[in-house]
Amino acid sequence: MADTMKAAVLRAIGEPLRIENLPIPVAKAGEVLIKVEACGVCHSDLHAIEGDWTPLPNLSLIPGHEVVGTVAATGAGVTHFKAGDRIGVPWMYSACGHCEYCLSGMETICLKAEATGYTKPGGYAEYMIADAGFCGHIPSGVDSHELAPILCAGVTTYRGLKRTGARPGQWLTVLGIGGLGHIAVQYAKAMGLRVAAVDISAEKLALAKSYGAEVLVDASKVDPGAAIKEATGGSHGAIVTAVSAKAFEQSVGVLRNGGTVCWIGLPGGKQDEIRLSIAAIVNGEASVRGSNVGTRQDLQEAIDFAANGLVRAKIEKQPLDAINDVFARMKKGQISGRVVLAIGSP
Repeated sequence: MADTMKAAVLRAIGEPLRIENLPIPVAKAGEVLIKVEACGVCHSDLHAIEGDWTPLPNLSLIPGHEVVGTVAATGAGVTHFKAGDRIGVPWMYSACGHCEYCLSGMETICLKAEATGYTKPGGYAEYMIADAGFCGHIPSGVDSHELAPILCAGVTTYRGLKRTGARPGQWLTVLGIGGLGHIAVQYAKAMGLRVAAVDISAEKLALAKSYGAEVLVDASKVDPGAAIKEATGGSHGAIVTAVSAKAFEQSVGVLRNGGTVCWIGLPGGKQDEIRLSIAAIVNGEASVRGSNVGTRQDLQEAIDFAANGLVRAKIEKQPLDAINDVFARMKKGQISGRVVLAIGSP
């Protein structure tokens, strides 16, 4: 193994990432060293480098939290992974394991949780360190690049769908058919839900239709709430994967009485506050829930859906050196599906 690795590094908030040669890290107790094959580019990465969230990420930072690779070495005490195993690393780097949230299956909101590519170095590098207890097992025969987005976009939307409480045969509306939304449509169909899709792009709505969405609504032309209710009687559940504040404001309107909307996307910056109708929520007994990534159990379930061929990310491969150009396109809304950085073999 070489002594150094290539990595994309954020040295200061708002600056472009720098491609640098850094020492390969060493796995400590409970950790694994991973040879990275693929890393998805998530909108959260853009929020991180632009400083949209509080607290700010730890600098200097290697972003990236949709990582698929192979175990290069294990630290002391690691028994469920060995060198050569395929492995996936999600946003949730670790949680404390003993607080009220961790003990009740809500480790996603542990106050001592660490985040891959935000508080800990991530996967925009040839090698990375991860906490072995929070990684997923990747089955053989699955394409690393197609699976990479499942480590965030997949598990996040999957958990969000579950938190709406919508049951097979009921209607589920996905607002925003981007990197998360196009995967959410597939999970919803695989879970037996009927799907309505809302976006302002004809291309993205066509993508949703190709994955099985039965109702398509262009929110730039009609009110989504009225259109969804006319077509379905109102959605039993909805998830917002968009990064537009307007989509969050419109989300309650797509629900039928007693429905639940789960918010997933994070607009960040000045769009972080919105206005909702109190009367619509109270009179319709609607529920608004947040959903923050996924637990370890959610992660493995989400991986298994994809490994069984029920969910497949639409990807575009790019080299690590192109990351700043990818972010420029992302800011302009020019990415359909998910960009995945092809970092190592195979």
